[in-house]
Amino acid sequence: MAVHPHDGDTAWFVPAVKDEHRIPADGRVVVTRTRDGGRSFDKLPQVDAYDIVFRHALDVDETGDQLAFGSTTGSLWVSDNQGDNWTTLSPCVQR
Repeated sequence: MAVHPHDGDTAWFVPAVKDEHRIPADGRVVVTRTRDGGRSFDKLPQVDAYDIVFRHALDVDETGDQLAFGSTTGSLWVSDNQGDNWTTLSPCVQR
């Protein structure tokens, strides 16, 4: 979870199935966003975002505009518009 630094009603989440499983909900990595304190959520665009996530990181910068999301398998996605659009900087690393 990452919370907007200037708007406590805006936050981003990466839904997963229970901590002991640590896999993305429905088998697909998705970032969700709320702008109303959790009353509703938008699924943000994720094209070809299939990945195994045992542990992940999601962070937002001090402006609240730039986000970064990384997975255990080495994938790194970034957004510079509060999550409306995402770019893959590093695709999944095969193990």
